[in-house]
Amino acid sequence: MGDRLRQMRERAGFESARSAALAHDWRESTYRAHETGGRQFDLEQARRYGRAFRADPYWLLHGIGRGAVRRVPLMGYVGAGSEAHYYMTAQGPLEMVDAPEGATDSTVALEIRGESLGELFDGWLVYYDDVRSPVTEDLLGQLCVVGLADDRVLIKKLRQSATPGLYHLISQTEGPITDVAVLWAARVKHLAAR
Repeated sequence: MGDRLRQMRERAGFESARSAALAHDWRESTYRAHETGGRQFDLEQARRYGRAFRADPYWLLHGIGRGAVRRVPLMGYVGAGSEAHYYMTAQGPLEMVDAPEGATDSTVALEIRGESLGELFDGWLVYYDDVRSPVTEDLLGQLCVVGLADDRVLIKKLRQSATPGLYHLISQTEGPITDVAVLWAARVKHLAAR
């Protein structure tokens, strides 16, 4: 346990047990005893250390699971309303955020801005694989992050238009955006509260 705790502390950029304890307002003697193995720590303490060092608390306790919590870049904002939209240009990565289960090397996150998915989702994170692929049949009817020709990036459900090459973008609470060209689409992998 102590070795895993030290490893995560060092990975988090703290040069010493003292610097980590001071930064997080922990009793230095207690933290040092946990790190040197002189004293065991429980799940509640492992969760506190996990939050501080971006580590899986079960890995800290038992060596089970992943050591470091996987992080993905927050690339910017995605509009969830027909009017309130954000753009592909001049965005992130803004910061790193915790990755969901099943994240790959191409998984990224965007923060939802707008209420067309419902008021609850404004400010949530949406995760998808940033592959920038054209719309394929399997994406129809799915909740997707879509990039439009005018640089708008929206989160919508895709439906085929009667006009070849165009799509309808469906919202939960607003009318659809109809007959629009979609440059790329990626299926939403996960939604999570911020």
